[in-house]
Amino acid sequence: MKISIRLATNNDIEQIAIFQEQMAWETEELKLDPQIIRSGIRDVFIDESKGLYFIAEVADRIAASLLITFEWSDWRSSWVYWIQSVYVEPAFRRMGIYKALYTHIQEIVKEKDDVAGIRLYVERTNHAAQQTYAALGMDGQHYQLFEWMKLY
Repeated sequence: MKISIRLATNNDIEQIAIFQEQMAWETEELKLDPQIIRSGIRDVFIDESKGLYFIAEVADRIAASLLITFEWSDWRSSWVYWIQSVYVEPAFRRMGIYKALYTHIQEIVKEKDDVAGIRLYVERTNHAAQQTYAALGMDGQHYQLFEWMKLY
């Protein structure tokens, strides 16, 4: 099975939105507002400072997507890439799709002198994802995420 990784385009907005709606339901039983999610995705394509989407394809079918956002680290005087909004179609899970996406992002980071590394956050109960990230050499021991979000 050949996995191709590419930068997403405007033509991928609808598929990315569908993936995000599915992920929100699978992980949190949350129904996203279709207009808001599509607007949020379009905004990334309008303003690349918000992030970059990547697509994984298998046999010309979109199998997965993920978003990279950017955080400035004053400690490192470099950027940190945050992996967000990862979704792999159920039919393509456990086939190395995420590993291919992660490796692609890792290679980009290795080539850039102004990027220090990669971070991501994961739902506490998503043990399968945590095992995947650990198997790729990511370490979840340093930080615990705290957040406050406005209710819509």
